[in-house]
Amino acid sequence: MSEEPREGRGRAATTSGLTSVTRRRLLAGGAAVAVAGLAGCLGTRDGPVPEPRVTSDRIDDGWRLLDESESTVFEQSYGPVTVTALEHTRIYEYVSVAEALSEAFGASGSPVVFFATRIDIRPAIDSLPAGIGRDRLMTEVESAAVEAFRSQLNASGIENVEIVDQGTSTVETGHTATTWRLTGEFAFEGEIPTAGGSTADLGETVDIEARLGVWHDGTDVLVAGGAHPAEPLIETIDEALPNLIDAETAIGAVADAEAADALATESDTFDEEISALLISVE
Repeated sequence: MSEEPREGRGRAATTSGLTSVTRRRLLAGGAAVAVAGLAGCLGTRDGPVPEPRVTSDRIDDGWRLLDESESTVFEQSYGPVTVTALEHTRIYEYVSVAEALSEAFGASGSPVVFFATRIDIRPAIDSLPAGIGRDRLMTEVESAAVEAFRSQLNASGIENVEIVDQGTSTVETGHTATTWRLTGEFAFEGEIPTAGGSTADLGETVDIEARLGVWHDGTDVLVAGGAHPAEPLIETIDEALPNLIDAETAIGAVADAEAADALATESDTFDEEISALLISVE
């Protein structure tokens, strides 16, 4: 097992029809201006931005690529120099949970997601005018990344996102990331058959926990994070059902046993997954 991030002040392409994730770039528009001067320290890259690589084997065991994008985030003039920020983003979803929600409730989307983004700033920082410095802008890019992450979670159906802790973590490449723990809420809605041919409406709010990390790897800015339910989804379903039927039985009537098992996954399991993926991004 990969160890969880070591934080200073606490813990931190194909589009699937099962998701309603809006195609939003991680650091879009004006918010991305904050990253100018943080990447390209080792020279200006030509050609496409390399994809962010999730090097942990976990990404191939239970996760699937949901969306991939490459775009020009912004162009901004600094005196005589025009700085261009390019990004390459990959978004993943946890397969078993997404399929269980779809099979049992006809629901789209999933509260278990992970993403990784590489930001490339061209030209390199050494070519920028005086005053555009890495240290000054690092605080700004971190703030922008948190707000962008909040927007990304909103696009996934996770609302009321708040920071609960901030710290640092050493990622697997040896670089130091600024990390955050966040909370939010996922509106879980749907119908499930009950006894006698009737149905029960589910309109529950699921508490969400999330992690985010931002670091500079000597060339680019890497941003990675993910979210998951704070308790097993099956417990939320069980609370919403009439007393005469339990969630496992209800789910078993419309889906297979694997769906019930996926919805019963403990929060700590997802947290371990996301923590391991986050620190493995290169």
